[in-house]
Amino acid sequence: MPAQSLHKPIPKPKLGQNFLVDDSARHAIADAMGNLSQRTVIEIGPGHGAITDILAGRARRLIALELDPSLAAELRFRFRDQPQVEIIETDVLKADVPALIPAGETADVIGNLPYYITSDILLQLFAAGSTGHIARAVLMMQREVAERVSAAPGVRDYGLLSATAQMNAQVANLFTLPPTAFSPPPDVFSTVLRLEFAPRFTELGVDPAGFDAFLRQCFSQKRKTLRNNLRAAGHTPEVLAEAWPASIPEQARAEGLALEPMAEFYRALKKLEPQP
Repeated sequence: MPAQSLHKPIPKPKLGQNFLVDDSARHAIADAMGNLSQRTVIEIGPGHGAITDILAGRARRLIALELDPSLAAELRFRFRDQPQVEIIETDVLKADVPALIPAGETADVIGNLPYYITSDILLQLFAAGSTGHIARAVLMMQREVAERVSAAPGVRDYGLLSATAQMNAQVANLFTLPPTAFSPPPDVFSTVLRLEFAPRFTELGVDPAGFDAFLRQCFSQKRKTLRNNLRAAGHTPEVLAEAWPASIPEQARAEGLALEPMAEFYRALKKLEPQP
């Protein structure tokens, strides 16, 4: 859901384009990035450049990734005299984000994420964050998705996306915008999150690929207990019984557990089961 300048937009529904037209909102989103004077910033879906225009005057380097060819051309013309701004016409999911960042540096990310690929983009950013390429992201997304990303264990919205996000970053829910902040107005409210990337894999003593796979097993069927989900994934009752931590109740469900006991369980299982 790209942002744009305040002139009347012409959206392309197939690209999920609902353009930000609230002036105070675009400044609030840019302000949430903090001091950018020495930072490289990657903007996802700049649209007509409503937020790009602000960032161009603040960031040391700004790289805007825009899928729509007409919008990319418009932005190249608009920022033609600002060498610190680079417009790349690309699908963000096909972009090699780490390759855009100078060697030895980290970048910050900002963007209004298209509703239909929000989770895919988040997973891409988590991967880049886990390798130390991204330090911070300020992202707008559908309110319901943002609530899942920021949910705490034990609440209804907590699930695989929540656990994955919080394994990779510290998540802060900043503010929510109504449909009237966009043109055309979407059918949903939009929430802005700030993610401070701080992967916890080393802290919790787990390997990223293996623990991510374990989390997917644990959350595979929301209505099932943790034990039943893991049995369905191929873990034997005997191994589960031997590895089961005292910190996890027998009838626990994954959505009720913090990351620490989940990591404890994963480490115990890994010791008992042969690795592929």
